[in-house]
Parts: sequence; C-alpha cells; structure tokens
Amino acid sequence: LADALAPLGVASIPEIYGFEGAALVLTLFVYPYVFLTTRASLLSFDASLVEAARTLNHSYPAAFRRVVLPQILPGVAAGSLLVALYALADFGTPAIMHFDVFTRMIYVYYNGFGRNVAALLSVQLLAVTVCIIAVESRFSGDDVADYVGGGGQASTRVSLGSWRLPATLFCVLVATLSLLVPLAVLFMWVLRAGPGYQAGGFAFRWTYGLNSVYVSVLAAVAATLAALPVAYLSGRSNSRLARFFERATYLGYAAPGIVLGLSLVYFGVEYVPFLYQTLPLLVFAYVVRFLPEAVGTTSSSVLQVDRSLLEAARSLGHSPGSAFRRVTLPLIAPGVVAGAALVFLTTMKELPATLLLHPTGFKTLVTYIWQVQSAGYYGAAAVPALVLVGVSGLSMLVLLAQEDGDAR
Repeated sequence: LADALAPLGVASIPEIYGFEGAALVLTLFVYPYVFLTTRASLLSFDASLVEAARTLNHSYPAAFRRVVLPQILPGVAAGSLLVALYALADFGTPAIMHFDVFTRMIYVYYNGFGRNVAALLSVQLLAVTVCIIAVESRFSGDDVADYVGGGGQASTRVSLGSWRLPATLFCVLVATLSLLVPLAVLFMWVLRAGPGYQAGGFAFRWTYGLNSVYVSVLAAVAATLAALPVAYLSGRSNSRLARFFERATYLGYAAPGIVLGLSLVYFGVEYVPFLYQTLPLLVFAYVVRFLPEAVGTTSSSVLQVDRSLLEAARSLGHSPGSAFRRVTLPLIAPGVVAGAALVFLTTMKELPATLLLHPTGFKTLVTYIWQVQSAGYYGAAAVPALVLVGVSGLSMLVLLAQEDGDAR
C-alpha cells in the first residue's frame, strides 16, 4: 500500500502491526457473523410493529430504538458471541500482526519447550471462553423469553434522504477494505514475485493444495456421518438426552483450536503414540472442532420434514431405517451438503490444530502460508492464498445455492 501511494506524494503510512492492525483485520473478517444473524432477525421481524409505532407519532429512529432494537438484540447477541469466540480463538492474525494474545503465547511457549506454561495459558483461555458463553446464555435467555416477533411481513421502503450517499460510501468502504484490497495485494505479489515465489528454498508445490482438499474432504465426510444421528435425534425429539447430545457437540467448537490441538498432542503422546502426527488424529480434531456446523444445518433440515410423510411410509410397511433412507434422507440432503461444505471450508482454513497435529512432511496450504510468511517471503504466500480464496468462493456458491433453494 505504501508503494502504491508513493507516486501520490505519501511518504509513509501508519504502522499496521500491533493491537490496531489486529483489531482492524479481525473486524473486517468477522463482521459477517453479526451481519448475518442480525439480518436473519430483521427478516423475521413483523414490520407492522414499526407501522404501529409510526401511527403513535414516533419517528423512524425512535421506532427503531423502542421497537426494532429490543426484538433483534438476540440476533445481535448471537453474532457478537461468535465474534468474541472467534477473536479469542484466532491464532494467525495476532501472530502475523505481532500482537501477544493467549493463542500466540501458547504456541510460543509450546515451541520453546515451556509446555507447562502453555498448558496453564490454555486452561486460562478456556476459562475465559466458558465465562463469555455463560454470560451470553444468561442474557440471551431473558431476551428470548420476551421475544414477540412475527412472521416477517414485507416492510415499507424507507427513504434515507441525505444519508443515502454516506450509507452507500460506508458499504463500499467495507467491501473495499475486506475484499478488494486483499485481493489486489495478493495479485500484486504474484506479479512481482513471478518465478521468485520459490525463493529461499520454500518452493510451492500443488500437492499442498491437494493435501488440503484431501484432508478437508475426509473431515467433511466424517463430520457429516457423525452429525446425522445427532441432528436427527435433536430434530425429532425434545428429550433431555437429545438436547444434551446437541449441546455437547458445541464444546469442541467453543474450545480454541490451539487448545484442542495441545490436548490431542498430549493425548496422542501419552496414550496412543501410534496415532500421534497421523491423519486419523488430525481428522478427528477437525471433526470435534467443526461438528456443530454440520449438526446445525442438518438439524434445521430435519425440522422442516413433515412427520406425516414418515407416518405414511411406515403405514406402507417400511421400517424406520427404510423410511429414513427413502423419505427423510432425500429431503434433508441439501442441508447435509451445506453442512459438509461448511466443514470443508473451515477445515481448509484451520491453522493452529493443523500446525500441531499434521503428519511429518504433510504440508497444506495454510501450513505453507504460515511457513513462508514467518520467513518473510510474503510473495510466496500469494499463490496458495489465492487458491484458498478460490476454494472458499466455490464453497460459498454451494451455500448460496442452498439458501436460494430454501427460499423457494
């Protein structure tokens, strides 16, 4: 960026490393969590409540503050919880930005043979995570109890007036900083580095991409198979056992990846050394970490299946297993595929667990990117980073196609 601004007379730009840089990058990366959950709350909000407030002489800002905001707070809180958990668990961004947080220091002490300190920091990080979840559960429970949302009726279009241009510019700014600038920098690195991206003995091999796809497919398949019985049970039963199994899957998701990785390193070294630094243990870590993504989408699809269809299949002499295979499974297939795509996408990007558990000589895109950026060869990271962006885009197409199918 400094080189691009130099012809314009800009001699230098503020330092991006440290807290400010880490906060900016994380904000641009995780804001969709809050956006999507808030958008879902707004789509299910009964717009007639706003019109009723308007008839009582409330302005649109007052109606938003008194009517809309209390109703969408659960969605905002859910998105904020995801952001908080992600920020606590993120390892790559603080490490690259040279900002000391729990995850970075855990990795530093682990590599520096201070494993007792790393274990202590892991326990402290897990305790902070549990406290955040407990606080959010306490307040979200009250919010849900008071929720009186309706059926998501069509709302009246509101003219922004003089705020239209600033609102548009803000959206353009966010899109530019979060997507266009990173892509432009990556392409610039590719064009500048050329064949030189193999410099320093860090030659990029396409097998790293194949390794990433291979292990991500294994994780997606394993997580989907593990999620099916849990999702079906939670979608068809309101028992405590069903709720217990569903909530238990979220424990691994709440635990930061580096904490889970360290736990499995200790477990592998002490109890199952034949599994340490093998693909089965790595895939198991991915499944524990990302199982809720498959459970959530599959469970939502199970809830949409009409029970009368299963009863009709049973009345025709089909066993429960046959009815599930012939009726339920085809209907929930889109949700299953969406969950598998989510697990595939997040596995491709998972860094700390992969760094700690990958087999010797088994490099993936994220481990290669981490290796070359640590050595200062940023140009070498451009090609695998663009490959990751491309794969993420394909996965998002699957998810968007699923959303369009649900809308129909």
